[in-house]
Amino acid sequence: MYRAQISALVFGVGGFGALVAATASNEWKVTTRASSVITATWVYQGLWMNCAGNALGSFHCRPHFTIFRVEGYIQACRGLMIAAVSLGFFGSIIALFGMKCTKVGGSEQAKAKIACLAGVVFILSGLCSMTGCSLYANKITTEFFDPLFVDQKMGYAYNGPTSVMSSRTKYPGGGDIKTTNPSKQFDKNAYV
Repeated sequence: MYRAQISALVFGVGGFGALVAATASNEWKVTTRASSVITATWVYQGLWMNCAGNALGSFHCRPHFTIFRVEGYIQACRGLMIAAVSLGFFGSIIALFGMKCTKVGGSEQAKAKIACLAGVVFILSGLCSMTGCSLYANKITTEFFDPLFVDQKMGYAYNGPTSVMSSRTKYPGGGDIKTTNPSKQFDKNAYV
């Protein structure tokens, strides 16, 4: 029982760490222009700033200074990712109180309810991050395949798989924490 709870907590906290790294990263969209090795340039766009670099090692970033000039899908994605990070943080703290191997949290019945709440919070965090990533990926794909889009075509960067994996690790973590704690001595209505 303890191993399942500890592995679920490790999955949840690991997903939370990957989510923080993905949210803070600048590599959500990327494009390259390479006519030769010497003049190759890269442009990265993220939720918080845009960066450009070249093959000679020069790398410059420009943050988004205002909220009102940022496109709506970036603002929505920012909000969803921040909500996911907040929920993941609180889910980790709540999960620590609900584990059977800790001394805090009260009786077994109270710990079961706390662990169930932590599982639900982890699952909500995963849903928020997956929704934000899907929204951003949909915008990239729509712009890339739109023949009337005249700006520079961007592709997926390294951050997409990171954020999707962070939300994927929260589902088994949340589900395992939520289901491993019920004790057999209580009836079926003890957790309602």
